[in-house]
Amino acid sequence: MAKEAQRQRVRARSAEPGAPREAGPRPETDVAAPGGARGARAEAAPEPAPAGGPGARDDHGRRIRRAFSEIAPRYDLLNHLLSLNIDRIWRRRAVDRLGWERAPEGLYLDSCAGTLDLGVELARRPGFRGTVIACDFARAMLERGRWKLAGLPVRPACADALRMPFPDGVFDGAMVAFGLRNLADAQAGLEEFARVLKPEARLVVLEFTLPASPLVRGLYLVYFRRVLPLVGRVISGHPWAYSYLPASVLDFPGPVALAERMVAAGFSGTRWELLLGGIAAIHTGRRAGGRGLAVRDP
Repeated sequence: MAKEAQRQRVRARSAEPGAPREAGPRPETDVAAPGGARGARAEAAPEPAPAGGPGARDDHGRRIRRAFSEIAPRYDLLNHLLSLNIDRIWRRRAVDRLGWERAPEGLYLDSCAGTLDLGVELARRPGFRGTVIACDFARAMLERGRWKLAGLPVRPACADALRMPFPDGVFDGAMVAFGLRNLADAQAGLEEFARVLKPEARLVVLEFTLPASPLVRGLYLVYFRRVLPLVGRVISGHPWAYSYLPASVLDFPGPVALAERMVAAGFSGTRWELLLGGIAAIHTGRRAGGRGLAVRDP
């Protein structure tokens, strides 16, 4: 009963853009009460302003949110086409690594949720009886994926991953797929995940990376720099969104550096595995006090 009561109290706290978390009480808005309407629309509150102070960080957030809002109508088509549907396999594997079976009735976070594929994958697992809160700061993406939610315990919420409107230590696990590198401050994003997770809860990060093999890396970069931007531009009609993707991957930390950042953010037992020759990686870590050791899976 106590556990159910806690889940019923999960609320999204609205906040002034850029205001410190300690800045007094704020009104609350239900986003995740289990037992409420399932497959609900994204919250009707205004889209959040990007977290952080003025300057480049805010500009980055606005630019990325605008791009994803504009490509939302073709996002799923391009994802599956450009990856030859391999992205579906990777998302399934990411959910496999979450360890939700330890708390099948728990509350789980899908951050940078986009069109909701990752949260839907978890919600459809046999034996899952919990609730998935699927957050993204681009409302158009959440709305585009809403049709997938019929009958599923997935609750979309428009929220910034750098300033999530949830209490400390409320989630039994968290996932982010192809979204961490889009944050204006990835380290701050990892620290925010640590804040909202319960002790020993697991974080799963699925993200692109650069292959170590010179041959694979060369082929990968040709595809990323030439084929993908051209196809993406033709199908989506967006002038630069699919040129941003390869640039963001090149700027993102490699597997070892990302594991170290997770440790610095408060995760222990950090591991990673490379996918398809090293073009993507799945990192996992447990929310714990103290520092851990980053380990690559064999």
